[in-house]
Amino acid sequence: MKYALAFALLGLAHVAQAQELPRPVTDADFDAIDPQEAALGQLLFYDPILSGNQEVACATCHHPAFGTSDGISLGIGDGGRGLGTQRVVDPQNLPEQRIPRNAPALFNLGAHEFTTLFHDGRIEVDVTRPGGIRTPLDADMAVGFASLLSAQTMFPVLSGDEMAGHYSENDISAAVRRGELTGQGGAWDIISRRVAALPAYAEAFVATYDHIDHPDQIAFTDISNAIAVFMAFEWRSDTAPFDAVLRGTATLSEPAAAGMALFYGDAGCANCHSGPFLTDHAFHAVGSPQIGPGKAARFENHARDEGRFRVTGDPADLYAFRTPSLRNIALTAPYGHAGAYADLRAFLVAHLDPLAALENYDLAQARLPAFDTDDRRETFAAIAQAAQPVGPALDDAQIDQLLAFLQTLTDPNAPVGRLGVPDHVPSGLEVPNPR
Repeated sequence: MKYALAFALLGLAHVAQAQELPRPVTDADFDAIDPQEAALGQLLFYDPILSGNQEVACATCHHPAFGTSDGISLGIGDGGRGLGTQRVVDPQNLPEQRIPRNAPALFNLGAHEFTTLFHDGRIEVDVTRPGGIRTPLDADMAVGFASLLSAQTMFPVLSGDEMAGHYSENDISAAVRRGELTGQGGAWDIISRRVAALPAYAEAFVATYDHIDHPDQIAFTDISNAIAVFMAFEWRSDTAPFDAVLRGTATLSEPAAAGMALFYGDAGCANCHSGPFLTDHAFHAVGSPQIGPGKAARFENHARDEGRFRVTGDPADLYAFRTPSLRNIALTAPYGHAGAYADLRAFLVAHLDPLAALENYDLAQARLPAFDTDDRRETFAAIAQAAQPVGPALDDAQIDQLLAFLQTLTDPNAPVGRLGVPDHVPSGLEVPNPR
């Protein structure tokens, strides 16, 4: 197999030195949470009123029932019906395309060390920029957000694929089409006025924020700040069996104990999945297949998803994507920036030998509701050329041990959350929930 042969010739396989376990997660890793603000954010997170056609909520693609993702490889936002693995396209409102990348999980994103977000890190903390945040959007759009987690909400509400809808369908998508994003009459202002017009929301914002005395003062940044506080509170996750090990109150049984020894030893997993949240927050080209349209700038031809390179322009970042946190990894399938693998074991095997995996990839390994999709096989050679080594070869027994260890990263509270899914929201629209 040509890719596997090329990888062997590079002589890049290595054996990592054993590493110490990370420190445990503590309250100091997070900001204190205002329960009233979190409760307001919960309603907004589950309310489709924030979307152009009032049919898609944040929870549509980030639901606790699917590990705070959506359970499918590439999501269908606007133009879809149903939830999770049951979501299908609406034949009366066909989306232009699938969402180009897999919906990432939301666990622990409120922790201080998460200073870059999205698969390509296109938004990150930068104290030299207005608002302290670097973003590909206009600099003045980053002002007013209380946190990086809050600022990330500016993207889905402006995306036609995700929440805004087709350009001619509604007032929000029309404003996006005209490039009117901020200011009076812009897309964010339209969203804010929708929310402010509902008495329950108006009262809640006035009661929650000292700077708001009247509903007319509610801004999109206030909405996003409340959502961010909810996410930080709801999906803080540090009560998995592995956390008890880090706190010295428990030990792992076999085969998980052997898997942990491999993870922090010869397998080299902790070289990238380091620290208490099991991520180095860096970007690596690990050879994960691209499926679907790929991420590109608006109006560009969607062909190659070049990852971090689209942000930095540095050829060294071609096909590099952010190291995901492994917490609750067993709940967050499918895997990879494009969700190319629905099965965790299959992903791990491919991760260990990405060149062979690229050569043998079958789109059946993904989880995709019926809709036009291809595997972008024409990109695989370039992805393979950029792929970096991840560790030594492992036999089936060692893979089983690693999988057993990864199961200990599952927090029993994660599928439920702290506030849970509300029965109803102030708009009266349907709350996303699987049936």
